[in-house]
Amino acid sequence: MTIKKILVTGGSGYLGSQTVAALAERGDVQVVSLDVREPFKRAPGADYELADIRSSDLASIVARHAPDVVVHLASIVTPGKNSKRDFEYDVDVNGTRNILNACVQHGVQRIIVSSSGAAYGYYADNPEWLVETDAIRGNDAFAYSCHKRLVEEMLADYRLKHPALQQVVFRIGTILGPTVRNQITDLFEKPRLLAIAGSDSPFVFIHDQDVVGAILHGVDSDKTGIFNVAGDGKLSIYEIAERLGKRCRVLPAWLLQSALWVLKKLKLTQYGPEQLDFLRYRPVLLNTRLKDEFGYTPKLSSAEVLDLYWQSRQKAVK
Repeated sequence: MTIKKILVTGGSGYLGSQTVAALAERGDVQVVSLDVREPFKRAPGADYELADIRSSDLASIVARHAPDVVVHLASIVTPGKNSKRDFEYDVDVNGTRNILNACVQHGVQRIIVSSSGAAYGYYADNPEWLVETDAIRGNDAFAYSCHKRLVEEMLADYRLKHPALQQVVFRIGTILGPTVRNQITDLFEKPRLLAIAGSDSPFVFIHDQDVVGAILHGVDSDKTGIFNVAGDGKLSIYEIAERLGKRCRVLPAWLLQSALWVLKKLKLTQYGPEQLDFLRYRPVLLNTRLKDEFGYTPKLSSAEVLDLYWQSRQKAVK
């Protein structure tokens, strides 16, 4: 039996480390983790490469390990306080171009890429439920959203020019798990949840283990394409507050926008007035294609993911 070889970029990150561990536990594949950081804990049976996704050495690393499948998870999801946009662009966009070129150069058969629902953008005229054929309009004002759009445009170009490299692109909703820490969970940790007058700010959630499950399914499957990765259903900010046993602090849009402008000018926050749209125009992902065409059904709904996350947080603080 031929052993499939898998290379995971961003293998020391939150999602990457779980993916590497899950692959290593299987015993029927060889897995290599590539990251600029040493992992918090190495998975028994996995190999590790310490390298930057932007490095000129990347092609030689791919050549040496000769992976059948690359799982590309390396990106800047939550920038540090002093992070610069040109650095984030370099990692997200140029880093992706670097790995794509290495895959094409060395005959990698398949690449699985973690995109995001943010690629659709945060717009008032987004449909109630976004499907994979809807336009990706990632907002220029939000680095992560903009870069995911640019990466997806690059992937579309590679599908035309290099069809031998099979692609699976996951547009992932808001990931929740016991130890997730990001801009969204920061909002949920507040005594009151921030709500904008006139907006329900709907969320779709996906359990971290369901994302890993979808990736593993993509490693084994011959299916290709673009798929929304989210649990069933959506929750408004008011429904989220109720499930967390909290209340909402409702502010008019103009007041919040002005406050963010002042705080950004005083360097008291990394967020600016453009963050208003991030809060009120959430992309809501429909997962029908993931289930019916790709063949993976998330085990937990959006509501179940939120409940599980909050239960784990309550246990952690006791």
